[in-house]
Amino acid sequence: MAYYIAVGSSNGENVDLKFGETDRFYIYRVEEKTIALQEVRKVENTSSSEAETLPQECGDPVPCGDAGKTSCSSSGCSGNGHGCGGGEAVIGKVALIEDCRCVVCKKVGFQAQKQFERKAISVFDVDISVKDALDKITSYYFKIDNRQSLRSPVEKEEEE
Repeated sequence: MAYYIAVGSSNGENVDLKFGETDRFYIYRVEEKTIALQEVRKVENTSSSEAETLPQECGDPVPCGDAGKTSCSSSGCSGNGHGCGGGEAVIGKVALIEDCRCVVCKKVGFQAQKQFERKAISVFDVDISVKDALDKITSYYFKIDNRQSLRSPVEKEEEE
């Protein structure tokens, strides 16, 4: 059965972007042992100004639309550590790749990991080439799907 892998990369060669930095995902289709680039999905409504509005310390105002709310308020204006709208950006990115079996980025934050967990999408935090990441992940899934041991033959011999 074919499945998709979403990769966060600036150039399609290296897994070099954190999930929050990613403005596009390289989507690879895996069928049997064949890996092919299917498409590049661009993230809509990304704004570099969102990072600029984050507070530097507790108590700094965050533009919420509700006067007086700050990053550390208990009113829930930010609560997720990203200021207002942070959760919406994560949900939008997750929805963009929700048909994928896994996502591969340099780092995936807690909020995004929780969203992926809810959708049964695996998360891989790596800092290697896209080719190496795809080879290792597809090998892993091949073994899982075919109910093969994940241990190497050397590990099996040492155990016996």
